[in-house]
Amino acid sequence: MIAHLKEFVIACVLSAFWSTSALGQPSQSVEVLHWWTSGSEAKAVQVIKQMMEAQGVHWQDFAVPGGAGENAMTVLKSRAISGNPPAAAQIKGPALQEWASLGFLTNLDGVAKAQHWDKLIPPLINQDMKYHGHYVAVPVNIHRINWLWINSAIFAKAHAKIPKTWKQFFATAEKIKRAGYPVLAQGNQDWQTTTVFESIALSQLGAKGYRQAFIEHIPKVLTSPAMVRSFAILQKMHPYIVHPNNHQSWNQATAEVIHNQAAMQIIGDWANGEFLLAHKKVGKDIRCVPVPGTAHEFIYSVDSFAMFQLTEPNDIKAQQLLAHTIMSPQLQTRFNQIKGSIPVRSDIKLTGFDSCALKSEKAFKQSLKDHTAVPSIAHGMATTNYVQGAILDVVTNFFNTPNASPKKASEKLMRAILAAS
Repeated sequence: MIAHLKEFVIACVLSAFWSTSALGQPSQSVEVLHWWTSGSEAKAVQVIKQMMEAQGVHWQDFAVPGGAGENAMTVLKSRAISGNPPAAAQIKGPALQEWASLGFLTNLDGVAKAQHWDKLIPPLINQDMKYHGHYVAVPVNIHRINWLWINSAIFAKAHAKIPKTWKQFFATAEKIKRAGYPVLAQGNQDWQTTTVFESIALSQLGAKGYRQAFIEHIPKVLTSPAMVRSFAILQKMHPYIVHPNNHQSWNQATAEVIHNQAAMQIIGDWANGEFLLAHKKVGKDIRCVPVPGTAHEFIYSVDSFAMFQLTEPNDIKAQQLLAHTIMSPQLQTRFNQIKGSIPVRSDIKLTGFDSCALKSEKAFKQSLKDHTAVPSIAHGMATTNYVQGAILDVVTNFFNTPNASPKKASEKLMRAILAAS
């Protein structure tokens, strides 16, 4: 409590120092690029906007639709190359290092030192926020990817049991299907398919094998029997997807679970934000359980904002204030309660968070102790954009090709990853 009070005082002092003077100084503004456009995401963004505007900074919203951020990155590259980058942009994982190496990002060490980021941010995440030992980005949250979301009403009507193994999963899926209910919600987009695949792969490879395959790119692991099984399990899911050929967005798929049009969805806990926005009782109406075979592992994705080099002093002050505000206890709490994620700050008590967030926090802390936390492939945390693109292509082409060979798919995956590395 004392530490949080000190931060509040610091924020007030910084706000007073950085705010617009009434003596004719230019007004401060901060332009922020992001891809949070679903209902719950937009509501969460409003928390940041309102807190910035309360401190005298005008928020310029630069939202680019597209669930995995591909469209946003295309726009950002164009802006940055033309010499007109936004103050901040939603960038994550290894891409942060790429942008920093090109000289686009600014130094946040002053804000980081004032707020003790080194102590508050888990080392696993901290390392991604730095380039050559200096902070260039600020993290907002931690998402768990390997969640299976359950519509309790459909499960009850179909007398189905929540699965813990893949054998149980397909038995449950068949039982729900025979009872006349739609089974699995998913959009046929490469990142959605790969989100499912990476959870399956983790269940078959384990955390060590997952790292060897997708981070270290060891050929014998990429073509191992465990990888072949991963493709086979993904293929077996196809008949149970409600709209297998529909390129719907992730939140449209989540809406199917909300409106009793699908019994399950495998996706990160940003889906939880949509459930909460729809006034569903998480833990009762909607259940969250780990993807079969991954109860002791945690695939993580961290939303973070990279701060670009600016020239105008007022814009720089506003940018620094944004970084400070994002890491404040107040924003970390309010934002993540809406977004469905958990705070990145290790000192935040999850009072007022839903049961799935509490499960996520417990699982994350345990995975850090057990070294079973692994970065998401689909969400840009595990590898370069080139390797990620190669993986997405192989997985998506396999999934959309009837009677494709899981063994050949693993061999294609190995060749594609090595070629892109």
